[in-house]
Amino acid sequence: MMNELLETFQPAVQWFWDRRAAATRRQQEGSSIDKGGRQAVTSGGHLDGFLDTIQQLVIENSLASFMEIKRGRRLPVLPGYFRPEKEWDLVILKNSQIAAVIELKAQVGPSFGNNFNNRAEEALGNADDFWTAYREGAFGDQLPPWLGYLFLLEDHPAANRPVRLQEPLRSVLPAFRQASYARRYEILLRRMVRERRYSATTLLMSKRPEDSNAQLTEPAPDLGIAPWMRSLEGHLSGF
Repeated sequence: MMNELLETFQPAVQWFWDRRAAATRRQQEGSSIDKGGRQAVTSGGHLDGFLDTIQQLVIENSLASFMEIKRGRRLPVLPGYFRPEKEWDLVILKNSQIAAVIELKAQVGPSFGNNFNNRAEEALGNADDFWTAYREGAFGDQLPPWLGYLFLLEDHPAANRPVRLQEPLRSVLPAFRQASYARRYEILLRRMVRERRYSATTLLMSKRPEDSNAQLTEPAPDLGIAPWMRSLEGHLSGF
């Protein structure tokens, strides 16, 4: 049975797939077709439904009068350490201090190989840049912010079957043996929290809808949306 909070995010995943489909149709009606579905990825706004839901939940459950939410055109840009600046998906200020910062990413099939490595490197690089900038005083003299990462993965056969490993020089760590790309994302997201790169991470999955509405699922309860939102709201209430 679907939990109530996951149900709240169902319109967001429908929006995601609808935006991708609309972008693909526009591209096909144009002069050329963007190979590999890249147009659907780069058209922008496909995760806005998730941002809308997160923002609404934060407003409903926090001291909204003391907060300011930055996203989209409101420029959620923060300074970095290894680069001048980074535009995050959502930044929450509380009493003018950086209280929480959120990054949302998604990946769809059928190609998951190189994209997994790119997503892992991007997530780790962003986190290291963020915390080094904080340590060096880029955000001023304040308590550590909450850094959250939400990832949406297409529930595709290629994402759920074990991935062949290449080990020409050394063996990979045991956790990655017989692991699918979905399982690799679970490992990545758990370890990023364990190693304190992120305050909380969540992994959501969804099959590409055909004739029915899109459905959002959680492959791992500890990486579900409920503990992720509880972590965010708890930080905001105590910040």
